[in-house]
Amino acid sequence: MSDLIYTAETGKSVDDTVQAVERAAAQHGFRVLHTHDVAATLAEKGFQREPLKIVEICNARAANEVLLRDPRIAVMLPCPIAVYRESGKTMISTMRPTAMAAMFPHKGLEPIAEEVERAVLEIIQEARK
Repeated sequence: MSDLIYTAETGKSVDDTVQAVERAAAQHGFRVLHTHDVAATLAEKGFQREPLKIVEICNARAANEVLLRDPRIAVMLPCPIAVYRESGKTMISTMRPTAMAAMFPHKGLEPIAEEVERAVLEIIQEARK
């Protein structure tokens, strides 16, 4: 599982981290499609939990390229970055695009997945500072 998911810790609050992720994503050519407040949605249904937000980001060029190779990849798009509190710490997690590419062998996704992964990990590293 550690090869599939990348997680980093930050000393920031969840809201400050989400804003930092949104800013960094834009600087790396990604658009923020939506930010889901999962904790608020669950609270509406009577389930209380620590803060958890999911920032959906997309690079249109990369998305178009992978979707041309296999439209089923749409089930893994856009790239989600989760920001949450766990054990008193703010965490940032994402699925590695290279792991997603491995699910579609023989489609030639590796180069674009590696490029997107580098950018997404840079976004997370910048956001955690």
